Amino acid sequence: MRKITKADLVDAVYEETVVERKTVQQVVEQFIDAIKKSLEAGATIELRGFGTFEPRLRKGRKRARNPRTGESLSVEPHYIAAFRPGQELKQTLWNLSPET
Repeated sequence: MRKITKADLVDAVYEETVVERKTVQQVVEQFIDAIKKSLEAGATIELRGFGTFEPRLRKGRKRARNPRTGESLSVEPHYIAAFRPGQELKQTLWNLSPET
């Protein structure tokens, strides 16, 4: 499978609409910024048919190891962005063939 970038998403929306590419790019940027700001504020974002983004607290560890250097360190509790796919997306992905 190939990686899709933000520019690829902008191009895909541009090709399906009659809106200028620059406008599509601004809308995509604003959409992503709104998701970031909502997560920073501790909100859960639910996009029906797609999935849910939510901030999740990861507990810290007194003893952890940097996999690159092997250095021992401690990790403080911190938040991560978690994504749970919606039922519709799960079903679509479940039905993909391994050849694609």
